[in-house]
Amino acid sequence: MKKAFHVIVEQDEDGVYIGKVPELRGCIGQGSTLQELMTNIKEAIELCLEVEEQDKKKNFQEHFKFVGIKKVEV
Repeated sequence: MKKAFHVIVEQDEDGVYIGKVPELRGCIGQGSTLQELMTNIKEAIELCLEVEEQDKKKNFQEHFKFVGIKKVEV
């Protein structure tokens, strides 16, 4: 069964794309192109899911639900 995840995509000052998956704690990837980022983030998600499965066996797991992105001005 396939699962779908949100990826927040940012670009740093060197032009590198950085992706963060809010539903999976610590799940981050990067790439020099969007295509490379998406390939790398899929691999990162798979690894994060493996760790999450191990944590389930230890009865330790945090659940995050992606709600959205908001902008705030200060």
